[in-house]
Amino acid sequence: MAHLGKTITLKSGDGAEIDFYHVEAQGERKGGLVCVMEIFGVTDHIKDVCDAWAKEGYETVSPGIYDRQVRNFQSSYGQDDIQKSLKLRAANNYDNTTMDVQTGIDFLKGRDAGPVYATGYCYGGSIAWVAACRCTGLSGAACYYGGQVIEFIDEKPKCPTILHFGEHDESIPMDDVRKIEAAHPDCPVYVYDAGHGFQSDRPTHYDEAAAKLAKERSLAHFAANRG
Repeated sequence: MAHLGKTITLKSGDGAEIDFYHVEAQGERKGGLVCVMEIFGVTDHIKDVCDAWAKEGYETVSPGIYDRQVRNFQSSYGQDDIQKSLKLRAANNYDNTTMDVQTGIDFLKGRDAGPVYATGYCYGGSIAWVAACRCTGLSGAACYYGGQVIEFIDEKPKCPTILHFGEHDESIPMDDVRKIEAAHPDCPVYVYDAGHGFQSDRPTHYDEAAAKLAKERSLAHFAANRG
């Protein structure tokens, strides 16, 4: 199935040229969204996810977070590729990712997309949290199972933010989730009867019920924060 969007290139805050997957809002426009990839890159799956957000009325962009290292990196779910992805993540830093999300926000603001939000999955969930804390111009954020959020627990989001976690996530201890919840009582934390990556329908850990409910909550969160 063909994707709805196309790749555009934008200059990030440090002058780096970053590719963004960009898809126009479909139907009634509700705002703009920066959708941040998993460790695997801006894959066909992430493009499908962006297309789905666009169908909900959000003009969506997804930055190629690894473009400073490897352009157009797209990984499979095999162990060798996972290790390559983890090395790229480790060599990147959150100053870069914050600049890239800010570039996406500014692009959408420049197009009068309406209120702009951020979301992300796994690595992208952590990036979305840091972006909510550091970026300007966001009206809300929804962070999916960001394992590194705990490392930034002392930072405070500048916009209304919600977090989604799986109770059976082997990579994110529930103790960490509860610490995040206690440190940020104004940020709703939703825990699902699911494992890590429950939103993605590509690997085996997809959980349809959890994915559907998390999406509904994210959409409601965005709709409630249109200022």
